[in-house]
Amino acid sequence: MKFTLSWLKTHLNTDADLATILKTLNAIGLEVEGVENPAEKLGAFKIAKVLTAERHPQADKLQVLSVDHGDGNPLQVVCGAPNARAGLIGVFGVEGAVVPVNGMVLKKTAIRGVESNGMMCSFRELELGEDHDGIIELAESAPVGQVYANWAGLNDPVIDVSITPNRQDCMGVRGIARDLAAAGLGTLNAIIVPEIAGGGPGPDVRTDDVDGCPAFFARTVRGVTNGASPDWMAKRLKAIGQKPISTLVDITNYIMIDLGRPLHVYDMASLKGGLVARKGKIGEQVLALNGKTYTVDESMTVIADDEAVHDIGGIMGGEHSGAQDGTTDVLIECAYFTPERIAVTGQKLTLTSDARGRFERGVDPAFLDDGLSIATSLVVSLCGGTPSEATRAGTPPATPKTVAYAPDQCLSLAGVDVPADEQQRILESLGFAVSVSGGGVEYQDGMPVSVPASWSITVPTWRRDVDGWPDIVEEVVRIVGLGKVPSTPLPRVPGVARPTATPEQLVERRVRRTAAARGLAEAINWSFLSEKEAAAVGGGDWTLANPISEDLKVMRPSLLPGLLSATKRNVDRSATSIRLFELGRRYFKQGERATVGFVLAGEKTARGWQSGKARAFDAFDAKAEVIALLAAAGAPVGNLQNFGEASAAYHPGQSGTLRLGPKVVLAEYGVLHPSLAKQFGLSGTVVAGEIFLDAIPGKRKSGFMRAPYAPPALQAVKRDFAFIVPEAVEADALVRSVKGADKKSIVDARLFDVFVGPDVEDGYKSLAIEVTLQPGEKSFSQEELEAISAAVVKAAQKLGGSLRG
Repeated sequence: MKFTLSWLKTHLNTDADLATILKTLNAIGLEVEGVENPAEKLGAFKIAKVLTAERHPQADKLQVLSVDHGDGNPLQVVCGAPNARAGLIGVFGVEGAVVPVNGMVLKKTAIRGVESNGMMCSFRELELGEDHDGIIELAESAPVGQVYANWAGLNDPVIDVSITPNRQDCMGVRGIARDLAAAGLGTLNAIIVPEIAGGGPGPDVRTDDVDGCPAFFARTVRGVTNGASPDWMAKRLKAIGQKPISTLVDITNYIMIDLGRPLHVYDMASLKGGLVARKGKIGEQVLALNGKTYTVDESMTVIADDEAVHDIGGIMGGEHSGAQDGTTDVLIECAYFTPERIAVTGQKLTLTSDARGRFERGVDPAFLDDGLSIATSLVVSLCGGTPSEATRAGTPPATPKTVAYAPDQCLSLAGVDVPADEQQRILESLGFAVSVSGGGVEYQDGMPVSVPASWSITVPTWRRDVDGWPDIVEEVVRIVGLGKVPSTPLPRVPGVARPTATPEQLVERRVRRTAAARGLAEAINWSFLSEKEAAAVGGGDWTLANPISEDLKVMRPSLLPGLLSATKRNVDRSATSIRLFELGRRYFKQGERATVGFVLAGEKTARGWQSGKARAFDAFDAKAEVIALLAAAGAPVGNLQNFGEASAAYHPGQSGTLRLGPKVVLAEYGVLHPSLAKQFGLSGTVVAGEIFLDAIPGKRKSGFMRAPYAPPALQAVKRDFAFIVPEAVEADALVRSVKGADKKSIVDARLFDVFVGPDVEDGYKSLAIEVTLQPGEKSFSQEELEAISAAVVKAAQKLGGSLRG
């Protein structure tokens, strides 16, 4: 929502400076997004007079001017404008000035061999309009030497305020002025609603869709003369980025921004019969003012005559029925459209407009008559014509709400003790009507007892967001200032504080800290993907009907796309070693799944004199990260089985899954599939993994005390075994088989060597395993060691292995 400071002061009588106004806006919940003063970029452009104008000796279309810019030393300027002539008073840019339209810095230069100092400017060059046919011509009374922006009244800051969806009343300058007045920055000027003496009956309008358009008010004005809007109106609209079109159109835009009341003007010559607000019909189309054709349906409200649809109700008018330069008779529409219907229609048509932004928040339903009168008065005063009586079809939902309230509720809810009379002043300044009853002192058993007053508050019709007494407290507190809310600690419960984190939160906390400790940087990505990205990882189950962007449409079924996009951004910024992780949710029809994902790309180790060439990440690095994060999450890492069936996102043969049994998949990892890496613009080897936290079995409850740690009395014994096994046998399967050969004595087994070459038959490989044996109360005897060794060999033989000779 943009407005100028001078525009604000037409509604707010205040002496406050700009800085105070901006600070107050932020304090009362109207966040200032930016402030721009057009005069600041025009400070080096002065009013100047052309003293002489001679033809350029080397160019027929150029002139050499002598320009007086107020310092008594005329400058020579080469100019190609056709209207440049002696005696003209225009706008001159001195040396060093920056031309707003293109950022060019003016300096002394030679044009066709003739020295030129500065530049005489056009409206377009100063971004004050589209006129570029010649240089600016000012009145003879313009003071030579004065800064043009100050003389032209351009020193008027433009304030840009972010309006939250619940503050429909601040979608007009008057609503913002009302809030500032309530905050003590002046007084709100009275709004003058003219009385329109209509001649003749009002137009033929009605509403057949009371759910979508409960009220449709209108009036005609005949004999108007449309043209350029007055300078004061055009200047305000241009200052906030609105392009002036014509007086009739500009009036509707001005009232919409000034009072938050959208209207529409129809050229009566384009209408066939009366106008009706009705539901659209399947297949009906309307060519809107933005030049696009839209197809409506029965869920949408349209404005139509006997032959065609002219307006998408409350969102955008039709191109052929709007006011034109030759329009002489107009119909002014001031209607109320149901916010919910406007929102659904806008979403279906993917059509946004200033009118939609106001109607779907909810405009004041009690302002139809006044809005129509104000618009009619402006049309008659600026365009002439004779107005008719008003036609009022339907009834706007303007029944005010009442809220029961007690002043002490402000202290109990917000912790701010605001005197009752100050609360009443604030509420009445905001347009609430306060009726006070009761209160005082009563005597009970001969003792005086204070009885609080009871308030009945009538909510103004422009505040549909206020429903109950907590909303009233919010209004009081935001005007008083959130900075005055005291920081009061909650009472502490005696004894040792109980933990507040859930077991799931504790797991996520351990995993996050472990990943960071291992050198991974945390990324936080959107929970939404584009359809293309989701399809690359198998497709998503949930697609948003109204996404904020087409690139954020599908709820993610995997964390990999977001991490790969982040990896690409780091690669584009010359990062050589990328280690990212994210802890978030994946979304499926069955619900949300807590997941940890990571991506490793680029160099694992940089080149060096000791290590030689740089080394890239591989699938074993991904597996190491997966096992470490699973251990941090409390998974039984020692019991995990390695399978090779990772998802299609990974490279076959260079990826795998870790499971508890064949069906319970805890993680997948490996080298990314080359086609997926290419889709995200990544080259080289990229490894990744995902740990499915929701699949990790929870710990069994075994009381609050752990068993005391009792180190074994005797030293462990280690034995090495080398087995010749078929190449198809996985080392993991052999290690697990060996560990199960004697569960009482064997406490660990690990692979420490893989050999293929001489002395090993083709189709076979040698796997060397270190087995750790832990004696109990006494050391192993030779017979016991031989029995354990025999059991280990027998376990390997079940997988087709034999002890290497």
